[in-house]
Amino acid sequence: MKFLIDFFCKKRKVVIDTSVFINPDIRKEFGEDPVKAIEEFLKIVKNIKNTEFYMPSTVFKELLYFVDEKMIPEEFYFFVRIKSPDRYKAFCPAIFFCELVEDIRGRVNKGLRIAENAVRNVAQKGIDETIKDLRKKYREALREGIIDSKEDVDLIFLSLQLNATLITGDHGLIKWADKLGIEWIVPEKFKEFLLSAK
Repeated sequence: MKFLIDFFCKKRKVVIDTSVFINPDIRKEFGEDPVKAIEEFLKIVKNIKNTEFYMPSTVFKELLYFVDEKMIPEEFYFFVRIKSPDRYKAFCPAIFFCELVEDIRGRVNKGLRIAENAVRNVAQKGIDETIKDLRKKYREALREGIIDSKEDVDLIFLSLQLNATLITGDHGLIKWADKLGIEWIVPEKFKEFLLSAK
């Protein structure tokens, strides 16, 4: 009986990435711009009692690149806790780092091959077209599907430390969260998730 009481009384924890509010393809579920998306999010979460929402401070600072802080409603700070992971106590299995290093090495080698092909094709495509093509392919090779920022690391470690559900549209974060057993939900389903939690 105690198990059931604990299960139903325990608050669910959710860690939110900025993609929920700033990525146009994702935030459309909440609003046409970041401020409207935040306001719609707040309207929904006001009625949710059994869920706590978190955002690492590095991710909140990233949000402020896209939204003027004066435009963020004050109640945002009541419903979303700005909290960094404890980096001194963070634990991560060595296999995580082994796989990350292996992945980075493969990406660097792929980037080198892309650069070599660009040099070989510059006479056919011209300099400007070659640079444009090189930048696109290089970015895809090195940045997609990987943790590539301190914000990403904070989202992963905060989710781990809180045993929280991660909400992100970043495929790299999803891939690495999955490796560490972190529950995740894509932002396209986040509003539906919130409405079902009421």
